[in-house]
Amino acid sequence: MRNLSLVLASIIVLVICPSLIHATENIWHVKAFQSDGKSLDIKAFDKKGTVFDVKAIQEGGNLWVIDIKAFVGGKKVPVKILVSDEKYAPVKAIGGDGTIFDIKAIAPNGDKLDVKGVERSGNIYAIKAIGPKGELYGVKAISPKGKVYDIKGVKMTDEEVAAKINGVPVHGHVKALPPVHGSAN
Repeated sequence: MRNLSLVLASIIVLVICPSLIHATENIWHVKAFQSDGKSLDIKAFDKKGTVFDVKAIQEGGNLWVIDIKAFVGGKKVPVKILVSDEKYAPVKAIGGDGTIFDIKAIAPNGDKLDVKGVERSGNIYAIKAIGPKGELYGVKAISPKGKVYDIKGVKMTDEEVAAKINGVPVHGHVKALPPVHGSAN
């Protein structure tokens, strides 16, 4: 009976006060980390080379699965893994009109490094920035309070095309997830 009361109270809060859920939005930085610990900015680029921020958006106190978005023209646009036959899975932002934005890490010398899904384990892709000699740099989200989450590709279905967003076939979603703690053995 107590559980039923808690569920009903939660539903009432969700229905009557949805603004409470979205009232707390935290913007996290998205960076790639080189093996020497130096961080590289992650940005979105259009075909003209215009640069847009890429951030993790924590909403409603959710600390488990955090959306990754590019800020394009004052709008948040989704960052996804696109359907592709490439060796590494392309990570791109998708504009409201279906425009594709490249996601790149910016090296200290200004070079733009690809950000891709480089390895798949089950339904999870390791998202990495790829250095000039093929070295892989971890891509992370950093909260305003210093929490560090892994950015991963997440495949929610068995279908090659998981969804179409603004006409663009999407293979998987890009999310910030808490690090997995386990045995070092």
